[in-house]
Amino acid sequence: MSKIAHIARAALVGLAISAPLALSGAAAAQDTTPAPAEKAAKPARQCFYLSDWRGWTAPDKDTLYLKVRGKDVYKVDLAYGSNQLTWPGTHLVSIVRGVDSVCGPLDLDLRVSDGFGMAIPIRAKTITKLTPEQIALIPKKYKP
Repeated sequence: MSKIAHIARAALVGLAISAPLALSGAAAAQDTTPAPAEKAAKPARQCFYLSDWRGWTAPDKDTLYLKVRGKDVYKVDLAYGSNQLTWPGTHLVSIVRGVDSVCGPLDLDLRVSDGFGMAIPIRAKTITKLTPEQIALIPKKYKP
């Protein structure tokens, strides 16, 4: 066998071995994830900064309405509320540790105080940004 024939045969053997590997690699590399339109849409995170918090009201011991940036209202359902929230002259205190952004219930570290005794911790269960229609349904005396 001539030298050229030997090189050609080696090239063919290499091609025969590498072709299936290349095809399997191309198949494995093919993107099988669904297109963005096919993916389930996640609701946008509704975050706010505590520094934008402008007021609050409590219609009962387990619900807070927070006014944020002058127009937004967030409803906070409490896991551990307090009757003090509905008393006149009560203060709601938020402890900030690090960044003051609130995107979920664990981002709020709240205390309620009458100004004379110890501040009582309360814990948020859920935080929901209300739509303008939902805000309109809040009784006037409970709008923050």
